Order: sequence, then structure tokens, then C-alpha cells
Amino acid sequence: MVNILYFAWVRERIGIPKESVETNATTVRELVFELRQREERYDIAFSDLDSLRVALDQDLVDFDAPLAGAKE
Repeated sequence: MVNILYFAWVRERIGIPKESVETNATTVRELVFELRQREERYDIAFSDLDSLRVALDQDLVDFDAPLAGAKE
């Protein structure tokens, strides 16, 4: 289980501040791909990865960072 916190315009487009997600993803990129498959609002919010920053447990990482051990 991964806790996801959304900020700024991503939060506005998705419509929720946070959620907990069961995932088989091993990297941030794979998790984003899974989310984009869920609903159109996720697909729109994550359509341009170059405009996004991501963090795991409050440390900025790139989209190929492993999810193993991350809580949020």
C-alpha cells in the first residue's frame, strides 16, 4: 500500500488531496502509469511528466525511483 499526496494543480484536477493505493508497481513511473489507467482525471493530470515533481517520503526523486519501502 502506498499513500499518495497530491498538491497544487494536480490536486485540483484529480479532486482529492490524498489516497491510499494498492499497487504492483515497482517504480514511480509504473505507479503513474497504473493511475492513468484508472480514470480520465488521472490521465489528464499525469499527461505531462516533464511538468511534475515527485517525492518519496519527502525526498525529491525521479520517475524511475523504486517504490520499495516508501510510505508516501
